[in-house]
Amino acid sequence: MYAASSSVSAPVRPHRTFQAGGGPYLEAGRGTAPVPAAVRARRLPGIAAQPLSGRIDLSGPQGAQLRTALASVQRICPEFAPVQVLRRSGRSVLLVGTTGRTTAVAKVLLDHSPEWRERYRHEIGAYRAFVRHRPPVRVPRLIAADPENCTLVVERMAGRVAALQRHPVEAPPRPDVRAALGAVCRVNQWRPPAELFGRPLDYASRISRYHELGLLTDRDLGDLQKLLHGLAVAGGPWQFNHGDALLSNLLLSPAGPVLLDWEHAGWYLPGYDLATLWTVLGDAPAARSQISRLAQAAGPAARDAFLVNLMLVLTREIRMSETAVQRSMLASAPTQPLPAGALSAGEEQRLLLRRLHDDCGMARRAVRAAVGTR
Repeated sequence: MYAASSSVSAPVRPHRTFQAGGGPYLEAGRGTAPVPAAVRARRLPGIAAQPLSGRIDLSGPQGAQLRTALASVQRICPEFAPVQVLRRSGRSVLLVGTTGRTTAVAKVLLDHSPEWRERYRHEIGAYRAFVRHRPPVRVPRLIAADPENCTLVVERMAGRVAALQRHPVEAPPRPDVRAALGAVCRVNQWRPPAELFGRPLDYASRISRYHELGLLTDRDLGDLQKLLHGLAVAGGPWQFNHGDALLSNLLLSPAGPVLLDWEHAGWYLPGYDLATLWTVLGDAPAARSQISRLAQAAGPAARDAFLVNLMLVLTREIRMSETAVQRSMLASAPTQPLPAGALSAGEEQRLLLRRLHDDCGMARRAVRAAVGTR
């Protein structure tokens, strides 16, 4: 981990021009310029739109892991017939299959550490709540779930994913951004029964932990605590949020957008989902400007809540990006030469880290300006 001083200043990079209106605080009047075409990623069809291959390799050590995951699925959904591995990591596996005439997705946790078990159980609880209390956006229908073994089976929804990357290097089409903002705003206006969802984020503890890790300076700590105190005095308005409103968790279809992965859903300070979208839309200054206006439309309290959320989201993303850069440095060189103008994964991660540092600097200035108005 790095010292606080390094987290507040971006490494040397080529000069970029900023367009007005993209900053997190409207008076800041700064946005992010588009990335050059040479570093833009090729558009691919969404995961949900990919055809099923109809074959799963169950041989070898990885096959044994898949057999164990499949056994967990078929205990709660005996009619589930696997067709394809959609995604596999060290923590979980995602299987596509059929249940009768329905195409389904099974999600099985492999890493049963307390933190990840809690996340999966929270997501299962969300899908169970949606059976009786439908959210104002389309969500996959629950088919079966086992909280004890952290196994979830839901309907596979048609559509294309809005972005394959956590941080798209190419600005998404405006209709896609409108669909994402519309879905998020409808979720934020929803008021499910309070007992169904808790508060996934302890703001005071998260701020203190980031400060202890050197990700926030002493002044950051003081400024954010002042904003939190002001929000508490004002009554601490809470808002329902998806909690992980990434474009990669959004499917787009003619029937309307679909939100996936509800493991972080709950009550947050207003603007958490908007802060997440602002962070990942680094190459869409017009969208960032719109998000800033939406987040601050309700007045100073909404502005302060959005800025607290934005600082925490950006700090988390910097931490994740720093880890990815370190991993890329340890990885071996590519076996084949890259196409002309293409960037290696490590170079892309370093560019992202620089952009996140710039964004954090903007958010930091906005926070200080907001504290100065109190």
